[in-house]
Amino acid sequence: MIMVNQGGKGSKAQNRDKLLAMLDEADAEILGKGTTSTSTSGESFAELFGSTAEKAGFNVGDVVKGTIVEVQEDYALVDINYKSEGLVPISEFRVIEGKNSINPGDEVEVLIDKIENENGMVVLSKDKADMMRAWNDISKAAENQEIITGTVISKVKGGLSVDIGVKAFLPGSQIDLRPVRNMDQYIGNKYEFKVIKFNKKRGNIVLSRRVLLEEERQSLKSKTLTGMEEGSTVAGIVKNITDYGAFIDLGGLDGLLHITDMSWGRVKHPNEVIETGQELSLKVLKYDAEKERVSLGLKQLEPDPWESVAGSFPIGKTIKGKVVSLADYGAFIEVDKGIEGLIHVNEMTWGKKVKHPSQIVKVNDEVEVQIVSVDNEARRIGLSLKALEANPWLELKSSYEPGTVIEGEVKSVTDFGIFVGIEDEIDGLVHISDLSWTKRVNHPSEAFKKGDKVQAVVLGVDIENERFSLGIKQLESDPWSVIETKYPIGSQHDVKVLRLADFGVFVELEAEIEGLIHVSELSTQRVEKPEEVVKVDETLKAEIISIDQDARKIGLSVKLVKLRDQKANVDQYIKKGTGTSKSSLGDVFGETLREAKQIKPNFDKGVVTTTPATDTTES
Repeated sequence: MIMVNQGGKGSKAQNRDKLLAMLDEADAEILGKGTTSTSTSGESFAELFGSTAEKAGFNVGDVVKGTIVEVQEDYALVDINYKSEGLVPISEFRVIEGKNSINPGDEVEVLIDKIENENGMVVLSKDKADMMRAWNDISKAAENQEIITGTVISKVKGGLSVDIGVKAFLPGSQIDLRPVRNMDQYIGNKYEFKVIKFNKKRGNIVLSRRVLLEEERQSLKSKTLTGMEEGSTVAGIVKNITDYGAFIDLGGLDGLLHITDMSWGRVKHPNEVIETGQELSLKVLKYDAEKERVSLGLKQLEPDPWESVAGSFPIGKTIKGKVVSLADYGAFIEVDKGIEGLIHVNEMTWGKKVKHPSQIVKVNDEVEVQIVSVDNEARRIGLSLKALEANPWLELKSSYEPGTVIEGEVKSVTDFGIFVGIEDEIDGLVHISDLSWTKRVNHPSEAFKKGDKVQAVVLGVDIENERFSLGIKQLESDPWSVIETKYPIGSQHDVKVLRLADFGVFVELEAEIEGLIHVSELSTQRVEKPEEVVKVDETLKAEIISIDQDARKIGLSVKLVKLRDQKANVDQYIKKGTGTSKSSLGDVFGETLREAKQIKPNFDKGVVTTTPATDTTES
């Protein structure tokens, strides 16, 4: 770079007057007022300045110092100690708040672009002088790996444009340690950079901020790791927040603060407790030196509130709390900082069945509850709303003694029975087994539907399990209680065939009272299938051979009736005949009589068999 500062003051004023005269002639020529291209003395611009410039040592490309003489609308007149001042476009100077940042008397460096232009004026450039100086500085910084400062001026394709005296390119990957999504936040800010690529001929300069950040981070990291150990307290800044926690910058090293280690209480999202950029003191919970992983805790710097729960929250105590969240099975109540209890849906009300806690409470409600259980190990406190109200089941037990007949509406029908309304929010259950003494009910809907009015007998009230038991069949006496009197073993009855089975025939003794004739009891002859000898709706005479009160089963026999009839006929014939006849008849019917007399009934699990027993009694 050549800095020139020479020339005589005596002749400069004369030359300036000549320059102004030449400018006037040039203006006149442009406006059509004249066509003269020479001065009054007849000298051309070249003749006036050419030889003078060479003698003064001014050459194109030189950078010289000058003083601003005058600031015009479009140009600034600069004195470079030459025969005449030069003109610099006003646009090459900075404008601050709408005003030029230059004033007469200010010193500037300019580059001689031309010794004279078409008007014979020296052409100067401040921009080119700045650029030449900047290129020299940048070249030196690139060679020596020096740090340079620049201002981000705009966003361009793939990165940012930075003013470092000349425009340079900052790739997106070199802006920060992590990928940057919003580049606009950097515009207008001043940063330090390193030149990672430099080509003066092509005007190509590539910068990196990330290199400096990595160097700084590595230096901080070394210091951080020196004092890192489990159980120590460290300072950090919240760097990034996620759904499951937050990453904390510990100084060149990131640590993870998990959501469960932020507070002793419930935390739905980390941003409820911390925010990006916040400075925190944290406890090192775990440190893996090999993988350089650090687990941090915030709540561990405070006493564990559960250590004093047993003394502060005894069972039976009434406390107030705030509903913090709802689940299908209950509501969580904050009873103290970091301590929550649960009101299970079964503990919300005495009578009404609660499908969801939102039917009773909502988030942020203030509620009064009673402590019903405390489990320090599991960190659980059981709470109850209904415990603070009178237990209606105690009153129900005294008001509805067993045997009381009530009338109510069928509220619902289920597979196992029907629910009958007793009082507000209290229903009684008639189990399927208590619907009828004798009729087999496959499903309660066969006999009842919602809204039916029914009568029932109170069987009992279970306070502990909150159950009200009813019975409908108990409205009538149990017909099976007199079965053995009404149908004694050995009695014969006319019965109607209801249905056939492979093992026998079901018959009706009376309405809803059934018995079974086993296939072996249908005839004195061997029967393979019941339909070979009987059919549905046929009336048969059968004898009662067994009764099982517990199983409510009656066994009958047709074969036994026939055998008894045969014996009676033989006895009658003998009484009318002679001794010889008696002897011959005995030969014919003796075995049959002995079988009929010696029949031994046996009924086992609904299967009736008759087996002869050893008996020598004479017929």
